[in-house]
Parts: sequence; structure tokens; C-alpha cells
Amino acid sequence: MSEISAGDAVTDAATAVGWRRAGFAGAAIGVIAAGAAAGVAVERLTVGRGMRRRARLALDASGPYGSLRGLPGRATADDGTELYYEIDEVEPDGGAGTGPGGESTTATGVGTRRRRLFGRKAPAPVTVVFSHGYCLNQDSWHFQRAALRGLVRTVHWDQRSHGRSERGRAQADGVTVGIDQLGRDLKAVIDAAAPEGRLVLVGHSMGGMTMMALAEQYPQLIRDRVASVAFVGTSSGKLGEVSFGLPIAGVNAVRRVLPGVLRALGSQAELVERGRRATADLFAGLIKRYSFGSRDVDPAVERFAERLIESTPIDVVAEFYPAFTEHDKSHVLPAFRDLPVLILAGDKDLVTPSSHSEAIADQLPEAELVIVPDAGHLVMLEHPETVTDRLADLLVRVGAVPAAANVGGHGSTAQQPDG
Repeated sequence: MSEISAGDAVTDAATAVGWRRAGFAGAAIGVIAAGAAAGVAVERLTVGRGMRRRARLALDASGPYGSLRGLPGRATADDGTELYYEIDEVEPDGGAGTGPGGESTTATGVGTRRRRLFGRKAPAPVTVVFSHGYCLNQDSWHFQRAALRGLVRTVHWDQRSHGRSERGRAQADGVTVGIDQLGRDLKAVIDAAAPEGRLVLVGHSMGGMTMMALAEQYPQLIRDRVASVAFVGTSSGKLGEVSFGLPIAGVNAVRRVLPGVLRALGSQAELVERGRRATADLFAGLIKRYSFGSRDVDPAVERFAERLIESTPIDVVAEFYPAFTEHDKSHVLPAFRDLPVLILAGDKDLVTPSSHSEAIADQLPEAELVIVPDAGHLVMLEHPETVTDRLADLLVRVGAVPAAANVGGHGSTAQQPDG
């Protein structure tokens, strides 16, 4: 038997402490990535870990969520970051411009190939641009994308450092990311993917904030080209006052230590990611609590949400978080007053509470405000039929899709009773 030196013992002890810290750090990341923290589903403690792992693998293999793809393209942000987007085209005859694998067959990398009518270009179609939220990617709009395919031209993009977009180059150089930067990123995507024609802007959570930053920096674009907007589960400010369903004392404690914890976690990304995997069950419980408001969500959809959030690296989680406490765009909202506006939120959203959507509606009194019962932060995944229905109605109002369009059949995620 080999001898173990005192130095080796110290190293092993330090490693063990590191792994324990990684476990706690992984739990903390689940908290941050889902939007806050508290409580774990009790049933997770009564099922074997191996069984849970097999169930996740089975759900990953069978679930179609996040499988839709369009024609890929890349836009370049003002700091050189490459932003990934996909276009779902519509043929002029009304047919969907997608190939057998879901790829678009009529778009180019920088816009649209238009058929000529009597020597003139056909009018540029309306383009719906979907912006996703924090720790998600463009696939979070899966149900809405499936429902609208073939009816309207859509652009889905990944925010910097999320999904297939490049890690923010400015952030690699130590520049703090802010919501204003995301607004400029959205402008770059629009310039590349939809340089002509009217626009409908749809944003969830951070995506809605991105749209507000776009309006502040490019008001002429809003006046000249934007036909309507939809804010889903978002906020115009005062996110530092959100309690995340915790007691006041707990919230205050989290706010005091979180900035330092995030910096520390971001500097130990590899260790934290290991701990994050080791605490997958806790992580899943937190995601369920802070993503959904009802109990009968399809397990495959729950797992899909886990995969979306798990895919965001801890250092990205850390570098984006401070932007939300600084976010304040309530003064920008009047830029949308002359447009048809949809404001939608879940009544059990603990991340961006419905009161924040109501505050936006106060600034936009002509807007349609929809508070969805039994819905959490990921309302577009939890109650996709409601979100898609209200979005389709908005598109009909601005003439983006015909009134007779059928967008049904893409979306109940509730578990169906046997028989």
C-alpha cells in the first residue's frame, strides 16, 4: 500500500471542501439561473437518482421541443460579437419556405430573396422578431414558432453569450454587459435579417427589456417600421425590489451577498459547473418552482426548460445578472403608445411579477393586458395556447396574418388524463 504524505492529505481535504463548495455553488446557480431561490419539490427526494437520470434521458430522446430550425445567419454587433439568428420564410403563395429538415428555402443570409412582379420587387413582408430571456435561447419560443410557420416571416435570434451566439467580445475584455448593449445587438440583427418592411417585436423577460433599449436608442426605427410589439413576462424597472417569493429578511440577505457570490462563482466556472451537475435534482426543483405556476405541466416541457437553463454557463449567468438591478426603461415606454401593444404575464410569476406588467400597462393605457392564471415565468411554454392565441390576434390586427389563419393545434402542455 502506498504511503500518503501530509501534503497529499491536505490536498485531498482541500479538494473535498472544494467539491462541497461546488455543490452549494451549483445549487446557487440553479437559484440564479431560474431567477431566485427557495424550496425543492419533495417528490424529488423519494425517487432514486438512477431512475431520475434515466427519465431525463428518455425525455430528451422523445421530446420534440427545440427541434425547429430555419435558415441560419449571423449579424455582427458593434463590438464584433457574432449574433446567431434563424429565419422562417413564407412563400408569396402562402406556403412555408422550409425544407425537409425545417430549414428555410427562400431566405438568404442577409435578408430575403424576393420574387419580381412585372419588373418590380414585391413588397417586403412583415417580419416578427422574437427576443428570448435570460439564461434561455431562441428555442424557448418553440410553440409559437411552430404555430406561426407558413403564416408570417419570423426571425429568432440568440442573445450574446446565449445559445449559438458568440460569447460577448466586450465582456471577454472586461466590459460590463448592460441592457443598452442588448438593444444595439437587436438593431444589428434587424439590419441583417430584416432590413426592409414592417416589424413586429416580441420579447420575453430580458428580451422585452432589449426591445425597450432598442426604442430608446433608435426611436426613428420604432416610428418608421415597427407595426406592433408584445411584451411577455417582462419589466421596465425596479427589479431590485422583487422578493422572489421569499421572506423580506431572506431577500435582503440575498441582495447583500449575491454580487460578491456571483463574482466568485464566475471566477471558478469549471468547479461550479461540476457542482451544478452534481446538484441536478435540486436544480430541477428550483427551475420548476421559478418557471411554472401550475402543477400539470408536461414533464417533457419541464425537462426542456431545464435543458435551456442548464446550457447557460455560470460565468455568463454572473456577468448578466447586475444588468437587471440597473435596468430602468419606464421613461421609454411612451415610444410605443401609438402602436398596438400586447402585454402578457403569468399571475404566479416570481421572477418578473405580473405587477411589473401592470406597471407597463399603466404607461400604455391603450395596450391589451393579459394576466394568465396558473402561469409562471415561462408562460409561453407553460400555456402556449394562450400566448399564441393572443399573439396571433395582435398579428391579425396589424395585417401580418389573415384573419382566417389557423394557429391552433400547437400547444397544450398540460398532462392529459388517461382514457
